[in-house]
Amino acid sequence: MRLSRPALFLLLFLLLYIVQRPTFATQKSYVVYLGAHSHGPELSSVDINRITESHYEFLGSFLASHDVAKESIFYSYTRHINGFAATLDDQVAAEIAKHPKVVSVFLNKGRKLHTTRSWDFIMELDHVGSNPSSSIWKKARYGEDTIIGNLDTGVWPKSKSFSDEKLGPIPSKWKGICQNDTDSGFHCNRKLIGARYFNKGYASVVGPLNSSFNTPLDNDGHGTHTLSTAGGNFVSGASVFGFGKGTARGGSPKARVAAYKVCWPPVGGNECFDADIVAAFDMAIHDGVDVLSVSLGGEPTFFFNDSVAIGSFHAVKHGIVVICSAGNSGPDAGTVSNFAPWQITVGASTMDREFDSYVILANKVQLKGQSLSSTALPSNKFYPLISAADAKAANVSAEEALLCKNGTLDPRKVKGKILVCLRGQNARVDKGLQARFAGALGMILANNEINGNEITADAHVLPATQVNFTNGVLIFAYINRTKSPKACITGVTTLLGTKPAPFMAAFSSKGPSTITPEILKPDITAPGVNVIAAYTEAQGPTNQIFDKRRVKFNAVSGTSMSCPHVSGIAGLLKTLHPTWSPAAIKSAIMTTATILDNNKEPVMNASYFKATPFSYGAGHVRPNSAMDPGLVYDLSVNDYLNFICALGYNETLVSIFSDNPYNCPKPPINRTDLNYPSITVPKLSHSITVTRKLKNVGSPGTYRADVQEPSGISVIVKPRSLKFKEVGEEKTFYVTLKVKEDKAAKDYVFGNLIWSDEKHYVRSPIVVRTA
Repeated sequence: MRLSRPALFLLLFLLLYIVQRPTFATQKSYVVYLGAHSHGPELSSVDINRITESHYEFLGSFLASHDVAKESIFYSYTRHINGFAATLDDQVAAEIAKHPKVVSVFLNKGRKLHTTRSWDFIMELDHVGSNPSSSIWKKARYGEDTIIGNLDTGVWPKSKSFSDEKLGPIPSKWKGICQNDTDSGFHCNRKLIGARYFNKGYASVVGPLNSSFNTPLDNDGHGTHTLSTAGGNFVSGASVFGFGKGTARGGSPKARVAAYKVCWPPVGGNECFDADIVAAFDMAIHDGVDVLSVSLGGEPTFFFNDSVAIGSFHAVKHGIVVICSAGNSGPDAGTVSNFAPWQITVGASTMDREFDSYVILANKVQLKGQSLSSTALPSNKFYPLISAADAKAANVSAEEALLCKNGTLDPRKVKGKILVCLRGQNARVDKGLQARFAGALGMILANNEINGNEITADAHVLPATQVNFTNGVLIFAYINRTKSPKACITGVTTLLGTKPAPFMAAFSSKGPSTITPEILKPDITAPGVNVIAAYTEAQGPTNQIFDKRRVKFNAVSGTSMSCPHVSGIAGLLKTLHPTWSPAAIKSAIMTTATILDNNKEPVMNASYFKATPFSYGAGHVRPNSAMDPGLVYDLSVNDYLNFICALGYNETLVSIFSDNPYNCPKPPINRTDLNYPSITVPKLSHSITVTRKLKNVGSPGTYRADVQEPSGISVIVKPRSLKFKEVGEEKTFYVTLKVKEDKAAKDYVFGNLIWSDEKHYVRSPIVVRTA
């Protein structure tokens, strides 16, 4: 067929269009990090506009349009952190990353809140070795001079934990606001002195948000729980359904608190996005917080691509103590997150309190469990007992049914019985919901082997109790060998002084750090299991849609809960020792920790095997001892920069990062020589000598070194004694570690270095692996 001339022209035009038409790459949101600002502490609106305009001009040079750049940028970081967040295609982002003034360009990734409720405070000071009536606490005025900021899901301001009763005026240094312009019902006071929300990074991923997102109000509960753990006021008669009743108080109960809402309903399992986190850090530093509590984190990544590491560096640079949760990816090794040396990273361990609820089998065997169920089965009555594997629905595997997932149970087999489910994969409270939907009268939740003896007491929607792995095995064995198995579940009772305690939670993420193995992480452990603290009244205690119950306090578990315990302690130390650096506060907390439980035995893990510093860092926190540590390992910003140089970053990049011309030491420092309160050598081939420096923060005295050597390693300390004549005096010492060739272990081994004047015991973990 022969085409006419007009038809031929049309065909050629279409072919040219197809070949030459522009291809539009998928755009993503990125953070462009430009280091620190060079301006002074006081910023005018003119200064802010000038900085924002410079960001538009910079991006415009890559997009060939100032207007397009202005439309692409949704955050301009103008106070202390220099940079912006923008929607870009991958090619432009790659081009920007090559610019000499750019430190890094990274995707606006999502991060997780470190609470266990989604996957599977009140600070209880009497249970972590402190006495809140002691004179040292009164001298610190319960942290009244301290401002604690919290990056989380916001706050429930109506909670009594945030009452400003008996508090004086708001500190004059405070520059923050109560961001309630679109939520007139949200109010701050002299206790909750500030609240802000950051959702543009979240919106860049999920799409446009409606006006209900424009508020710092906590509709989730997590932020209220963590903030009240760190700095909640005294509240008498607090409990969860009447259990654990007592006076609630935060670690610094008279501290002023501020909420920075950066976490939102999950998308792809993530709640908190990098662009929002950087914005919140930038503003919190500007507002004037003293302590920042950060109960969130993500996958391990290099510092310059990590929003929490970047934000916390700038915070520490301004004297702010930053406390982060270690993560809930345990018990596997190498899972710890938030491992920057300028952060205090916190693992999770148990308290000496239980919410007991027993399983009594028809053969009279009693097996202890724990629960916070608001309802109970009639006592002294036995009910038919069935394994969820035996109650599986048609075309469902026994393994799936055993986990009590949605749609896996046959109601005809479950109705009127107590159902036994296995822990894992889906949420614990969801298993109870599925049991109730299937007609179960009650549920027994049995731990899998990984979780061992770690019990989380949940506010289940039906009579239920959770048992450890050993008891779970016994219950399944009883069902399998008994023709008509029966059981009952007793009501909940609160017990104090239980032993052993603390022990490590199975979920608590462990070291070594996969990025910087020379730095021991986590640094410390604190209570993170069944922690009772204030809660939102916008959600039920299970955070499930079906749960119409409301509580003023709730028990939650996770390193999210242990992190603010240490934040509260840091607040007290800030008040008591206002001139101490963030590193000195970290050192005081670490070197005074304990590695013994209340049986005076080594702290164990959830399987009741001896735990190691990769689980607990320096040990379980002891607030009273941290008030008077005697000596501290101090660090300056330059020390951290030297460490960054040792990681291989060039001087230009380090100078931009610090906002000062900086010359990396030649040769670079040994990474093991960072003046950290622990000593970690991940690859010892023959011998190494590490350097440390101690500063006196107590009375004059002579300290002598005592070494508990790691297996197969000899440790020599020179000098063996240090004499301090005045406060602030510093002394350097050297530690030589040498492999005993005939006794060298193949894996990590652990020991301790203790400096003591017979009043203070300044203990540092020693962690070594031979090459």
